Amino acid sequence: MSDHDGWDDDPELRARLRAADPASALPPADPTRVARLLEETMNGPADTEVQHETRETGTHDRSPLTWLVAAAAIALIAGAALFGLLRHDFGDNHVPAAASPTVTRLQAPAPAAYRARCMVPTAHALSRQAVAFDGTVQEIAGGVVTLEPTHFYTGDATDLVRVEAPATADLRALIQSVKFENGHRYLVSASDGTVTICGFSASYTPQLAALYAQAFPAQG
Repeated sequence: MSDHDGWDDDPELRARLRAADPASALPPADPTRVARLLEETMNGPADTEVQHETRETGTHDRSPLTWLVAAAAIALIAGAALFGLLRHDFGDNHVPAAASPTVTRLQAPAPAAYRARCMVPTAHALSRQAVAFDGTVQEIAGGVVTLEPTHFYTGDATDLVRVEAPATADLRALIQSVKFENGHRYLVSASDGTVTICGFSASYTPQLAALYAQAFPAQG
C-alpha cells in the first residue's frame, strides 16, 4: 500500500498542503507566457551575451532564466515546508501512550478475622474506616479481586481497587465472606489497608447504602 493512499480523500491534509504553499496567494501564471519563456530558454543561442542584472534594475529587464530560477527556489521552499509538515504529522508514527489507571491496593484480612465474632455494623463504626466505596467487580484472578469504583465515600478516589491476598486460602475466605462475583456491585470498606468484613463490606443493597450514606454524610 502506497504511503500516499487516501491523501486525496483527506480534506484536513489538503487544507494544510494549501496553507504550506507560499505561492498559493499568487494569481495563476499565464500558461502561454510560461511556455514561451521555457522555449526561449531552451532554444536560445549558447553564445548569447549574458545579461547583467543588479538590484537597481528591480524586476525590469529580468531574463527568462532568472524567473525560472526564482520559480525553482519557490518550489524548493514549498517542498521543504511540506516535508516538515508531513514528517511532523505522519513520519514519527508516535502515538501517546495511554495513562496507567490509578489503583487503590487493599489486603484480605488475616484468617483469624473470619473466625472472630462479628459486631453488628453501625454507622459510627463504619465512619472510622479509612476507605469506603461503591464499585463493581471486574475480575477475580491470580489471587486478586479487581473492582471498578463508581463512588468513593472516603479515601483517595482511584480508577481501580485491587484486593490482594497473600495466600489463596485468604482470598477464598474473603470471597466467601463478602460473596464477590464478577459483574456484581458491592459496598466495600477498609481500615489500615485491610478490607473489613462482618457485613461492613457486602453486596450492594439499599439498606447498606443508607448505612454508608449515614456514616459519610458529606460524601454520600
